[in-house]
Amino acid sequence: MIEIPESKNLSRQVNETLAGKIIAEVFPPSSPHKFMFHSGDPASYPALLRGRKILSSTGHGMFVDIHCDEDTHLTISDGTNIRYSLPSEPYPKKYQLLVVFEDDTFIPFTISMYGGLWAYRGTLENSYHYGSLQSISPLEDAFDETLFNNIIEGVTKDITLKALLATEQRIPGIGNGVLQDILFNAGMHPKKKKYTLTDFLKGELFHSLKTTLSCMTDKGGRDTEKDLFGNLGGYRTILSRNTLNDPCPNCGGKIMKEQYMGGAIYFCPDCQVY
Repeated sequence: MIEIPESKNLSRQVNETLAGKIIAEVFPPSSPHKFMFHSGDPASYPALLRGRKILSSTGHGMFVDIHCDEDTHLTISDGTNIRYSLPSEPYPKKYQLLVVFEDDTFIPFTISMYGGLWAYRGTLENSYHYGSLQSISPLEDAFDETLFNNIIEGVTKDITLKALLATEQRIPGIGNGVLQDILFNAGMHPKKKKYTLTDFLKGELFHSLKTTLSCMTDKGGRDTEKDLFGNLGGYRTILSRNTLNDPCPNCGGKIMKEQYMGGAIYFCPDCQVY
């Protein structure tokens, strides 16, 4: 899933690899997906994108925007996968969009469970996308403790930390994936309530949020997610499906997994307090 580390890394790779390429051909979905979020009719995307030159890319929140000439854009969000492929590789049988460049390299866009894929001119009319563009990323210096505390003060006292950080996109690009290590590094349980946070604990959570996301981003994303070339990110997750059977790196105890609020949470019952 695309969260802050992945959107930043993917946009960097697009800038380094695709900038200057011209789209020669576009194929509409070979396998339509009922949970693909889009604007207009995806069957119209080929006419919109064909002949366009890729200029740059921007990663923000859970979105990656690919900017082309003539004010044309291609945006993907959490749940959509892209992979840069060489001319020697075969086209996949199933895709939600296939973009082929003049040098015969190509990118299939695929969605597994759900995902966003928009081709459009001008501005994307999507509230989450707009909110992400207008927000300050935790990777920026301007995201300070005052801003973070204002976010905390804007929710009810009984909200849990998972609900606070990973729902409603209060901090765009933080989801259930990056949440696990942020809370582990802060020593806090995903079900811990807001009202239990002292000023000191708020500071600890803020510090963990900033440093954990910076580390994930600097290492090219998490090892549970793939980049533009199909490689896993270089950040080794502490708590994820990859480490469920590993001992806690702090105390050596057993890592637990539970289903909570529509997704899995991972935690050490001894190191992460309510």
